[in-house]
Parts: sequence; structure tokens; C-alpha cells
Amino acid sequence: MIIKKTLGLLLCGWVASVSAADQPPPFTFPRGTPEQEGVSSSAILDFVESANRTIDSLHSFMLVRHGQVVAEAWWSPYSAETRHSMFSLSKSFTSTAVGLAVTEGKLSLDDEVLKFFPDDAPSKPSDNLKAMRVRDLLIMSSGQLGAEVSRFSFDSPEPLTREFLAMPVEHKPGTFFFYNTPGSYMLSAIVQKATGLTVLDYLTPRLFQPLGIEHPTWDMSPQGICLGGYGLSIRTEDIARFGELYLHKGNWQGKQLLPAAWVAAATTRQTSNGSNPKSDWEQGYCYQFWRCRHGFYRGDGAFGQFCIVMPDQDAVVAITSGTKDLAGVMNLVWDKLLPGMQPGHLPANPDADKKLKDTLAGLIISVAQGSGSAVSEAQFLGRTYSFPTNAQKLDSIALESNGPMVLTVHSHGSEYRVPCGNGEWAKGRLSYSTLIDQPVAASGAWLDDGAYAAKICFCQTPFVLSVKFKFSGDQLICESAFNVDYHGAPNDAKLTGQKQ
Repeated sequence: MIIKKTLGLLLCGWVASVSAADQPPPFTFPRGTPEQEGVSSSAILDFVESANRTIDSLHSFMLVRHGQVVAEAWWSPYSAETRHSMFSLSKSFTSTAVGLAVTEGKLSLDDEVLKFFPDDAPSKPSDNLKAMRVRDLLIMSSGQLGAEVSRFSFDSPEPLTREFLAMPVEHKPGTFFFYNTPGSYMLSAIVQKATGLTVLDYLTPRLFQPLGIEHPTWDMSPQGICLGGYGLSIRTEDIARFGELYLHKGNWQGKQLLPAAWVAAATTRQTSNGSNPKSDWEQGYCYQFWRCRHGFYRGDGAFGQFCIVMPDQDAVVAITSGTKDLAGVMNLVWDKLLPGMQPGHLPANPDADKKLKDTLAGLIISVAQGSGSAVSEAQFLGRTYSFPTNAQKLDSIALESNGPMVLTVHSHGSEYRVPCGNGEWAKGRLSYSTLIDQPVAASGAWLDDGAYAAKICFCQTPFVLSVKFKFSGDQLICESAFNVDYHGAPNDAKLTGQKQ
């Protein structure tokens, strides 16, 4: 109650300045050695090496302590310059847009949701739907049952706001926690209704430009609304900058971009989501942020996208991944990094620092492995194989080898030539299923059974596609699987192509 009163008082007197003239000069995080900022190089090395052994796989990692980047790493083919899809970490940015809109008097957390969408409301809205407020969406307590929310489709031909409001609201809003993405979409739609701008456009002068987050992208619905709960793509350092803003209670390089009272409310437990003291999913939910063990909080996204804020340690951890084991990633942060953080400076350890830097510089996602020979399969190279209509939108493929293997793929009406590095990643582009015209990196190797194995990394996403090509007479059999369950394409797929 005190937090809510304080938030209201401070927001009334706080005015956001968004003119281009007020934007600070481009910012670059200063870099420091771990020991200078009270972090053990050996602890960071243990974290990275443990991740390599147990997590498949991290894509990037950045540790900021006392405002200094003390460790940063990208597993090739990922890189510092590459944007990565955030999935549900996007929700924390949508929450920030709500906070800014509240601050500017564009909306209130106590506004009823129906107020913004009178044309999309059911003819006879239930009492629970009429009672649903912006605050209820923020804390994942809008009142719909899980089964109803699970049937919500972002591919619906109907306006998504109308689809959301048509769902039965079985529980009194504010009383039933159910984590979901449609509610976050509604927050994005509400910000757009209240401000006249998409969340992306609204945040650009207020958040992205001041933080130096360049060229963010955000997927949109057919109605031109940012998806809110997912769809944002930014760089690893951008995640760290966002975390630093929240760590410093909305202050960025001396300018208050967000009211401190909003940051406090947005990262404080607002609703219960369980009671297991050992689970990072049962420490309470905030305004599109999660509470963690050890007094930390985070934004997180599917397949291991993390912005972890550690207030007592004055630290932020930014991670991107392509893994099913989100708990395993966080456990490594608690078990390996956290014990290595000390209050003051640590003695210089040049040997450990050098070993850490050498390790971080050589990280790579495992490439395709094989020890076979192409000699016996040479007769199949250069042939084009056509496929019947399929969910992958793959029309035809040819394998050609004049040195490195090249996959010539016809998909979505376009031709793509994808080079496959031998023991390394080679860059190209590809469309596959709903991953349209994406930058990729590929590697390949011949197997002992005469098949060819390729790994294709869609390197702005968590997704890595493993494909095995088997030759049989006039047929090419393609067996494929993603590293994680990608909802846009069937996993463990098998296609049979016929020689043209």
C-alpha cells in the first residue's frame, strides 16, 4: 500500500522529457577486469565451462558489475552486433511502456480494459470482464482459465483484442495468477490506444535512444500492434543496458528516464505464484518481471533469454540462449557467479584473467560432426530433388560440392545458396517454415553411412536446425529436428524428395 501511494505521489510530479535535443551522447559501457570490480575471474571461467558442459547452449553472456563490463562472450556464430529474439523478455519492455504512459498521464493502472476497446467488446460482457483493469494484465491475473488462454491464436483472422475479450473470465480479476502472452499483447494494444503510437515507436525516444539501443525491431500483429509479450529483437549489450536502468532505479547517466517509484513497484512482488522456496518461478510476480531467489529479479524469455538484476551485488547479468533448461542457466548464475562476487576489490590475478579472456574469445556452438567420405555419394551431388507440399515450405534442394558443400534451397518462392563450413560456421540466408529470409550460419559433415549432416543456425534466434540427408536411388530423404520446440514448424520432420 505504501509503495502504491508513493508511486502515485511521485508520478504526479514527474515529467518525461523526450525531445531529441535532450538525448545524451552515444554511450558505451566501460570495460574493466573482474578482480577490479570484486569478481573472481576463476568463478566466471567456471560458469562458462560449466555452461558448455551442461547447457545446450548459451549464445551470449555479459556481466556488468559497478557499471563496468567485466566479462562478455558470444558463442560463434553469434556476435556482439547481432540482434537476438527476446521472446518473453519483451514483456518487461512492454511493462516499461505502460509505466511511461502512466507517468505521462496517458492511462492509469486502474483503468478498465474495456474502456480502450468498446468496439471489440462482447455484446453482453460479464461482470468479471467489466472489472478487468490494466493492473490485472500487468500481474498476469486477468482471470481467464488456462485452457481458454491456451486456445488463443495469434494467427486469428479476427482482431486479436476482440479474440482476447471474447474469452470467458472465470475468476475475479486480480485473484488468479496465470502466466500468459495474450494479456501482454493487450498491454501493448492499450499503450497504442492511449498514446497513438506502437510500443516500439513510443519507447524509441523515451527508452531506446537514451540507452543507445540501436535498430530494435518488434514483430507486429495484422492489426499493426506490437506483439507485446514477444517479438522484440535487440543485442546482448542492450539487455544489459536495460538491466542497468532498472538497477539504478530508472536513472541513466544522471537522467531519470523512469520514476524510481515505478521501478520499485514494477519489480516488487505484486502477486503470489507459488510457495516453493527452491523454485525461481515461485518467488512472486511483478509487473511483467519475475522475482528470483536471493532477492534478485529478472525479465526472461523462452529458450533462455535473461536480464537478471542483482541489487545487493550492484550487478546485471545478460544472457541469450537456445536451451530447454532455463532453470539450469539460472542455477549456474547462483552457484558459479554469485559466490565469486565480493564487496571490495580482489587482488589482481593476471593468469586467471588471461585464461578467462582466451576462453571467452574461442567459444563456439558445436558444428556438425562426421568422419565419412563423399566419394561414394558423388553421383548424387548436383541433382535437384523436389518435395511435395510440406509445412517447412521447402520446394526443392540440391547438394553441390566444389570445395565447401553448398545447399541450393528453393523455399517460399526464392532460391537460397547456403554454404556449409567444414568444421566451422559459414554465413548465408534461408527461409524455412515461418522463419522467413533469415541470416543463417551452417556447417556440415559426411557420416559413415554415406549421409550428409548439416547444422543450420538461424543466428538472430535461438533456433538451430539439424538435418540429415540420405540418398536412396532417385530419392533424397531429409530428416530434420530443431534444438528446441519451435512452434512454427514440426519437430523431428521427415521429407522425401524426388529427383527432377
